Amino acid sequence: MSGHEALRQVDMGTHVEVELIDQQDSAELLAFDIVSDESADFEHGFLGAGTPLAQAILGQLVGSVIPYRMGDVSRVRIVSVDRSQIIAPTDAAERRQAALKKARDQAERTSAEIFAASYSSKWGDYDPAGIADWSEE
Repeated sequence: MSGHEALRQVDMGTHVEVELIDQQDSAELLAFDIVSDESADFEHGFLGAGTPLAQAILGQLVGSVIPYRMGDVSRVRIVSVDRSQIIAPTDAAERRQAALKKARDQAERTSAEIFAASYSSKWGDYDPAGIADWSEE
């Protein structure tokens, strides 16, 4: 079967193509592999099994149209199911944690800059320029 084994049912470890159908019956094609939540990395095509979309389609058959409400999407149609040909990354959770830490650090820095720029007292003002020397590790 040309490298892909066509399946009928959505399950963990499958590559799935779906149509997201909106309320005006417009459809958008979306393809992804269903993996454990720990390996999820949607930017690279790996949808976690615990996500609402995965939960809606797990166990469903090719051709099924399932009610699914997310934004303007009202239902999802399963176009095809194959065995996944790509191995999910094992470091996805660590990369997510690193990205969250970086975002938290940046938010703290921004808060400190806003405080320094707006604070004044009878003993003097904070110098926002001094924050520029903070390291971002």
